[in-house]
Amino acid sequence: MSPVFPMLTVLSMFYYMCLRRRARTATRGEMNSRRAIESNTRALPINVEIVQYAKEVLDFSSHYGSENSMSYTMWNLAGIPNVYPSSGDFTQTAVFRTYGTWWDRCPSARLPFKRTPSTFCSQDYVELAFEVPVYPTAVHILETYHPGAVVRILACSANPYSQNPPAEVRWEILWSEAPTKVNGPQARQFTPCIKQINFPTNLIRLEVNSSLLDYYTELDAVVLHGVKERPVLSLKTSMIDMNDIDEDEDEEKFDCGMDTLNKQFSVVTLREWPTNGYFDKLPYELIQLILSHLAVPDLCRLAQTCKLLYQHCCDPLQYIHLSLQPYWARINDTSLEYLQSRCTLIQWLNLSWTGNRGAISVSGFSRFLKVCGSELVRLELSCGHFLNETCLEVITEMCPNLQELNLSSCDKIPPQAFNHIAKVGSLKRLILYRTKVEQTALLSILNFCSELQHLSLGSCVMIEDYDLIASMMGAKCKKLRSLDLWRCKNITESGIAELASGCQLLEELDLGWCPTLQSSTGCFTNLARKLPNLQKLFLTANRSVCDTDIEELAANCTHLQQLDILGTRMVSPASLRKLLESCKDLSLLDVSFCSQIDNRVVLELNANFPNVFIKKSFTQ
Repeated sequence: MSPVFPMLTVLSMFYYMCLRRRARTATRGEMNSRRAIESNTRALPINVEIVQYAKEVLDFSSHYGSENSMSYTMWNLAGIPNVYPSSGDFTQTAVFRTYGTWWDRCPSARLPFKRTPSTFCSQDYVELAFEVPVYPTAVHILETYHPGAVVRILACSANPYSQNPPAEVRWEILWSEAPTKVNGPQARQFTPCIKQINFPTNLIRLEVNSSLLDYYTELDAVVLHGVKERPVLSLKTSMIDMNDIDEDEDEEKFDCGMDTLNKQFSVVTLREWPTNGYFDKLPYELIQLILSHLAVPDLCRLAQTCKLLYQHCCDPLQYIHLSLQPYWARINDTSLEYLQSRCTLIQWLNLSWTGNRGAISVSGFSRFLKVCGSELVRLELSCGHFLNETCLEVITEMCPNLQELNLSSCDKIPPQAFNHIAKVGSLKRLILYRTKVEQTALLSILNFCSELQHLSLGSCVMIEDYDLIASMMGAKCKKLRSLDLWRCKNITESGIAELASGCQLLEELDLGWCPTLQSSTGCFTNLARKLPNLQKLFLTANRSVCDTDIEELAANCTHLQQLDILGTRMVSPASLRKLLESCKDLSLLDVSFCSQIDNRVVLELNANFPNVFIKKSFTQ
């Protein structure tokens, strides 16, 4: 029997080698599904699973609700479900600010950045903290209305409740998928198949894309399942996952090569070739045009192939428009430092979502702008929580040609810092949604930035007198085309009159959830008569909008494309028919919770005006 044992040893080695080769060549989907199943079924039973709801909402990019209440806010995601398994529109859920493609089809829409990788489609995010760090085995998302917006789930290595800041913050994708259309608005429990990670986490991030939805998605709660000890897998699984053979593939899929960004931007040793083949016969401009279709990480990789392509990939003309938002988890001071020499001609820069938890320092951001800010025209800094007064001061000093500045949800910037923006007299677009800008600073900005065309002041709760602000706009901002006053708490008919008289080029106006406006004062009829170019008008949740207002819009605002009168009790089907007959370009009409407009009326209007999306929300 002794000769059998060497043969068994040889067969065992052969079996092991086959398994390793199979693991190396397996498709990405096979490896994901295999590991997900094994991580849930092959863990030893001694590791008890922990089930926990979110303890706290740490950060988010936007929400439908007010900063001073709980209705429709992201904070509703903390704790146990409030609504599930019921379906419908409920104030106790978490709702993001936008849905569909309507916001991309209005005057305030911004041009997209080129070179955005197709794998990055996130529009909003929310970060949730849980009590106990665990190795995740499952994530349940309770969606109660128009599900299907979640496109990515990530886990973070940093413990938000730890007293000691981590030396390195690492994010891993647990699950990712392109937006999909879900049939029906009914509630569901969404439980995607997640991958196993090699660190415990109590910080989960959801990223959403609502572009395919017919209405706002509503989330009720998030449940994290996990174990405290890293699962021990069976022998078979251990051999397949030995040496984490697919770990590099996961990293590459997440950041598209940005994990080696610093190395790729650094000086590399390139081989000498006697000829560059057909590239030597191509004009320099043609090679530049070909490379302009590559994403930033691909440029970094290509730069390491030969000196000719290194020269092309490092040409500042390749970085005129640069969006680093898709790689937010990997961008840090070192990344910005290596990008400096390539971005001396940059005009559009997107740093939204980047730099949080110490990844970008004030000094690192300042050094970059001092080298690369002179030609900047557009600067996107949404949710940049590293920003402070020094950063705004540097922006105003180093970016003399700046025309567009987005500080949306930069709620860590102190109020006094916004005074510096008044120094940028060339501004045409300013987004201050969910910031702490105060009245004095805003008045100064309006006084000195008379070229403003697009202004967002949605949910700016520290402004005391919106009538005064509206009066200043009417006097100084004659070129204003779009204005967002979503949830401004104290504007009255006086401010509306000043605004309508002075800003007659307005094409878009959002007065949603402005409780101090009353139709009986004539403010809405005044708007309709003074602003004939209106294409988008949101009067969301204003109960006083009546037939007279709708008929004035029909008579004077024939270019109207989007109208939201959610919640009014005084608009009849007859006035809506007049509006639809007069406004041939109308594409969105929200009549949710309008007591006189029942489902029968909506069906009739849809039949007679098929090109208009008429939305009627409901609650069960």
